[in-house]
Amino acid sequence: MGAVETHGERGYEPPALVPGELWARTRERARRAVETGVMVPLETRAEVVQEAGVPFSVRVVSTLRAKEGAGGAREPERGNPFLPPDPDLRVATVSPTYAAVLNRFPVLRYHLLLVTREYEEQSLPLAGADFDALARCLVEIDGLGFFNSGPEAGASQPHRHLQLVPFPVGGGPAPTPIERVLTGVALDPSRATLPIFPFRHAVAPLPETAWRADDPAARAAQAMELAYRALARRAGLTLTPGEATAPYNLLATRRWMMVVPRARERFEGVSVNALGFAGSLLVRDREQLAVVRRHGPLAVLRGVAQE
Repeated sequence: MGAVETHGERGYEPPALVPGELWARTRERARRAVETGVMVPLETRAEVVQEAGVPFSVRVVSTLRAKEGAGGAREPERGNPFLPPDPDLRVATVSPTYAAVLNRFPVLRYHLLLVTREYEEQSLPLAGADFDALARCLVEIDGLGFFNSGPEAGASQPHRHLQLVPFPVGGGPAPTPIERVLTGVALDPSRATLPIFPFRHAVAPLPETAWRADDPAARAAQAMELAYRALARRAGLTLTPGEATAPYNLLATRRWMMVVPRARERFEGVSVNALGFAGSLLVRDREQLAVVRRHGPLAVLRGVAQE
């Protein structure tokens, strides 16, 4: 913070991540981006749909407001929006491989995209550098990290990016809407699934001691990579370096990690990404909200996951 920043040039790099400053810098950059019209938060109305003891959060986009707001934003560059990202959305250089960038049209506040600084495929398996970047940010911001491995998993860009949203994710007091069913399950190494999820998935605890180590990011990154590989095996995914994986979602917090193989992106028009499996869904309008209410959130999730 305090570094001189020049905008509009391809070679621009945001300041390197300074330990303890990512949260403050994220909030400041978001404030400035909204003021200048670079970032346009989508206006939504949150509805709660209860099922199996989970208060699923279903956010309904105010389409007219969203279109009006987006029309006032600075027109993004065509092609790959991450090469380079808009300078006014860049928050910090997280690692030699990754930069933290604000989501241009966020639904949740302070939504960060962790973007590779050079092009890498979204569909390739995650590796050490990916978890290193995610861990560095989770050390700074207690929230939900997630990854959509390809279009069928809800990814909108083929350029590799992980995402991070601060808690709470669903708007309630709990970190995520599914926290109630995770308690006592995700933290039990002998159990690998959630009883309420009637589809293929795997969940496991992460060692909380890693976040209190002398070098918490390095320890946590190692723990997350090991858990990711174990969960992928349990969920029936094959991770081959250099080869695209079958579509899946990854969710990770400081306490637990989950992998969900995907069959398709949508259920009766409702698009689902990794946030859906944390209990947070986004719908375009009241017609899509009616679909979620009629079938139930768990049927929506089952409809896009692998049996």
